[in-house]
Amino acid sequence: MRTLVAAAVLAALAAPAFAQSTPQIDRRQYNQERRIEQGYRSGALSAEEAWKLDRAQRRIDRMEHRALRDGYLTPHERARIEAAQDRQHRRIAREKRDWNGH
Repeated sequence: MRTLVAAAVLAALAAPAFAQSTPQIDRRQYNQERRIEQGYRSGALSAEEAWKLDRAQRRIDRMEHRALRDGYLTPHERARIEAAQDRQHRRIAREKRDWNGH
């Protein structure tokens, strides 16, 4: 019994170590969230625009979490996430540029 409990504890502690890290994706998500916040604070984004962009950021976060559920990010999953981030990047830039003195 003691060995079984010890093995279970070790497995639980080791599991996160096997999960693949995604620092580039995470860094880009952070930067895009900062761009949205900065745009809202400067007035370049309305509250509604910022809310919609934040919602899209959360969708990308969920996409990443679903892809990492098995602890591994396949090249196809990474490409899908990065394509979503590319679209979001363009969306943020477009919304910030259309500023007309809100």
